[in-house]
Amino acid sequence: MDYLSQGVTQALALLLHMDAATLSAITATLVSTAYAMTAAMLLGLPCGFALGYYDFPGKRCLRLISDTLLAFPTVLIGLLVYAFITYRGPLGEYGLLFTLPGMAIGQAVLALPIVISWTAQAVEGLDPRCRQTLLTLGASGAQVAWGSLKEARYEIGMVCVTAFGRVITEVGIAMMLGGNIRYETRTMTTAIALETSKGEFAQGIALGLVLLLMAFVVNLALAVLRRRGRGDHGRRGGGA
Repeated sequence: MDYLSQGVTQALALLLHMDAATLSAITATLVSTAYAMTAAMLLGLPCGFALGYYDFPGKRCLRLISDTLLAFPTVLIGLLVYAFITYRGPLGEYGLLFTLPGMAIGQAVLALPIVISWTAQAVEGLDPRCRQTLLTLGASGAQVAWGSLKEARYEIGMVCVTAFGRVITEVGIAMMLGGNIRYETRTMTTAIALETSKGEFAQGIALGLVLLLMAFVVNLALAVLRRRGRGDHGRRGGGA
């Protein structure tokens, strides 16, 4: 196990000395994830809210499709997006293949069903008395929708944090669409896979430690949101 202890020691040295390749992988991961999450939230939150809040023809079918896409194989997502952004594809003229924005498109597709389905579930789980109370007080349709959205804010926050954790740890999409180009599109997950296959454990362990720290922060945020959500529900229940 000496190689493992040496790898940890070297990994800490890489982080402390701000190794360029390690920082580049961290930066690429955060940038692509930020792009993907921004797109997924801008598209997914309104769609998920509408899917959970309103009744309309075809709602069950759309919900079934969204829930099914939660299990969409990531390698298939990578393949489909690759077909669109490759140089011979419909979006080939934009030069997105093997770039961070191109990689972020695939990651956004991965996150979108999570945001839509779980936002819809959060809205459907609201106490129906909330809407009735707002209507009784004379609120307009828009005010009722906004009040319901505020009521589900902690649950929606947990949805976004969960989607973030799913996106930032993705390997297949990042490899297929980003190309794993050093100092450009190499992310933490693809760098870990590459360095481990080469027998170079130090950088892989260093990036693994960073991912572990991010996972801790994500779970801490989830715990805080859950606690606040329970606290708000408890206060409302006690007031009732």
